[in-house]
Amino acid sequence: MGTKEKELEDVLLEEETINEHEIVLFNDDVNTFDHVIETLIHVCEHTPEQAEQCSLIVHYKGKCTVKTGEYAALKPKCSKLLQAGLSAEIV
Repeated sequence: MGTKEKELEDVLLEEETINEHEIVLFNDDVNTFDHVIETLIHVCEHTPEQAEQCSLIVHYKGKCTVKTGEYAALKPKCSKLLQAGLSAEIV
């Protein structure tokens, strides 16, 4: 194995060890589509189209990953979703 191959392997291994977490949004019978869409745009910085697609996935599938990243960055966003009355958790 050459030096360049070893360096590439080390970089790939380092990237794989970064702990990615997800905010999962769950369906409920309380919130309107408009409220969910507006909240995703405001909290998760979704585009209107992305927020609408996520709301439809949540409605029909029961849940949807709405944001990925490091736990520390996701925690305040998940808290805002919960404060807005949505059902979400970090996994």
